[in-house]
Amino acid sequence: MNFNTVVQFHGHVCPGLSIGYRVALLAANYFRDRSKDEELVAIVENRSCAIDAIQAINGCTCGKGNMIFKDHGKHVYTYFKRGDKKAIRISLKPEILSQDEDHVALFVKMRSETASPEETKDFRALHEAKSQRVLEMQEEKLFWVREMEIKPPEKAIIYSTLICSKCGEGFMESLGRVRNGKIVCIPCFEAKDE
Repeated sequence: MNFNTVVQFHGHVCPGLSIGYRVALLAANYFRDRSKDEELVAIVENRSCAIDAIQAINGCTCGKGNMIFKDHGKHVYTYFKRGDKKAIRISLKPEILSQDEDHVALFVKMRSETASPEETKDFRALHEAKSQRVLEMQEEKLFWVREMEIKPPEKAIIYSTLICSKCGEGFMESLGRVRNGKIVCIPCFEAKDE
């Protein structure tokens, strides 16, 4: 799968997507497989754009249960095949994310929607240049990669669907709560109104 296909899936070019693309290719080359079901598993330790590339290239998704999310805020990705204790851990070298002051200032303006058309153009140019550098870097300058052994987690569990006694919507049985003696979903449990 080429980078343009991943960009179409994600929606734009950015350094995070480029990082994910490189991670996903590295894992694809190592395992020589794309997950059709749950056989290849990715443990991702961040909530970045990189995850979209992993879904598109490796076939590891939350929906299939073969993408495990840990909110550590780190560009660290561990892959393994079920039935095999052998895994690879891919971590981005910290200097790759160093940001210059211009990029940071423009990013703040973009997020607050106060960037002028010229600043928007400058931001996109800087963003795309960083993305391109990630795509072109040698693997050993970009990542630390190490083989390791891992105790694979269990396959995804399929839970029954319950109906919330308050809103009437279905939810996963394991996430039910009891409020005033009735089974409810989390949003209804957390709602302030009675």
